Amino acid sequence: MSLHLAIDPGLTGAICLFDPATRTAVFWDTPTVTLKVGKKFKRQMDLSAIVRLLKDVAVGKDVFVTIEKVNAMPRIGGIDGGSSMGATSAFNFGCGFGMWLGILTALEIPFQQVHPATWKSRVMADCSKEKDASRVKAMQMFPKTAGDLMRKKDHGRADALLIAAWAATYSPQPSIAVEAKEKTLF
Repeated sequence: MSLHLAIDPGLTGAICLFDPATRTAVFWDTPTVTLKVGKKFKRQMDLSAIVRLLKDVAVGKDVFVTIEKVNAMPRIGGIDGGSSMGATSAFNFGCGFGMWLGILTALEIPFQQVHPATWKSRVMADCSKEKDASRVKAMQMFPKTAGDLMRKKDHGRADALLIAAWAATYSPQPSIAVEAKEKTLF
């Protein structure tokens, strides 16, 4: 049985390596770096650190990767319903997701994408829609991880763990991993 690596790709997201046999998990918050842009400081994904992490954890190992297929929620017609984001935020969010896909592809790590509604409908069907619900659910399902999920800001870790649990339970497993060397472009 392979290990499951799940990625919650947001800036406040996380990576979770889950072993379904032992029901244990190891977490990494999305590596970030703070840069000075003009007079302000801006936090961005640390792409070099992400590459190093994925090389260490997934390259050449029996790991099945699932990344949450996120969508930006831009404001429409100037109406802000509370869960939308501005154009700049939506653009940055999409770029971040694209960077994850690019890194996985460049490292030749096979992966699948899953929509939030898909994994949540299975793993969190009995939960509220609040941001903290995934953290509470993850601690209930996997009590051994409670120490890693205690802070409110650990919701990215919880999402990654629940995505990994979804992949281990509901995702169709590939019978043979496709080797990147077998792929041809021409």
